[in-house]
Amino acid sequence: MHGAVPRGFTIHTAPVGIEDDGRDDLCIIASDVPARSAAVFTRSRFAGPSVTLSRDAAADGRARGVVVIARNANVATGVEGSRNATAVRDSTARALGIAPSELLVASTGVIGRQYPMPQILDHLNGLTWPPAGEPRDMTAAARAIMTTDTRPKFLSARIGEATLTGIAKGVGMIEPDMATLLTFFATDAELDEETLAAVFKRVMDITFNAVSIDTDTSTSDSAAIFSNALAGPVDPEEFEQALLSVALGLVKMIASDGEGASTLIQVEVEGARDEAQAKRVGKAVVNSPLVKTAVHGADPNWGRVVMAIGKCQEDTDILPERVAVRFGDIGVYPPGADEDERRDSVAAYLKAADEVVIGIDLGIGEGRFTVYGCDLTEGYVRLNSQYTT
Repeated sequence: MHGAVPRGFTIHTAPVGIEDDGRDDLCIIASDVPARSAAVFTRSRFAGPSVTLSRDAAADGRARGVVVIARNANVATGVEGSRNATAVRDSTARALGIAPSELLVASTGVIGRQYPMPQILDHLNGLTWPPAGEPRDMTAAARAIMTTDTRPKFLSARIGEATLTGIAKGVGMIEPDMATLLTFFATDAELDEETLAAVFKRVMDITFNAVSIDTDTSTSDSAAIFSNALAGPVDPEEFEQALLSVALGLVKMIASDGEGASTLIQVEVEGARDEAQAKRVGKAVVNSPLVKTAVHGADPNWGRVVMAIGKCQEDTDILPERVAVRFGDIGVYPPGADEDERRDSVAAYLKAADEVVIGIDLGIGEGRFTVYGCDLTEGYVRLNSQYTT
């Protein structure tokens, strides 16, 4: 069930020569019938042509699938890169027998390199649809969109007779400013266009837009959902809860698989003026290299957490005397007479946990938000210092 393909969707993956290791680096997910869709994309000023094409295709809420090329972002590639992205979309649409306007395009990987178009077009021009012998499981799709991920990320849920499955990739260059990285959801549930768009945005805001690995916003972030209605109507609230469960599960997979990561960090902020303030404070903490390294080294240095909160200089209603901080269930601020005992408890908690929770109460209002990230390790530095070599 974890990688179930909703009825009426076909999956295709293949190696098309982005690298010479024979690994699948092309993925197509498409509904066999017309579908409703919703999508969000990066706000980066260097967004790639795949994002530009997909924004246009998603505008009317009627896209029925996506073609993804992994390990080459096709960003900062000029006019040739734009022509290549269009050719990939058009060739895929022709093979599927659908209009190019019904297809999204996504690309992820190294920036500044042109696609190996002869190999890609040779595969797409020879593709028949539906392809024979394709896996009826989303695992292959999740694996084909990976770059430096160490494992594929996919989850499914049921809503009555309907199935919802999501896949995602991403472990670095992650500080979303929309939804994030690449993540796609397919469902045979029936929802009207307006409801689908509203539910998708709400869920993305509190899941994929709440994760950060290294503060760097990707040029290629794309998130979309495709709904072909073949399972009939579902309760919108039940669907939203299912989508939230799948999306949050994928977010935690991404955070725990952050480049070089060994520990998931979850920062729970409450007592804020509003949700925006809670999110801002949470991001300040989860993005702090000093907090990340303290978690990695099991160093009970809670002073780094209050330092990070203090960086929100424009939030003048944050007053130290109102703030409380905890690691797990262990209160660390305000400090008390048992300071040494608390530090020992926090150190033991950090050493034992593969998921660390940092709780913050700002003591201002009712706003709350939870953000997700990971520790900072020698592995992150090693991987990113050698990424293209």
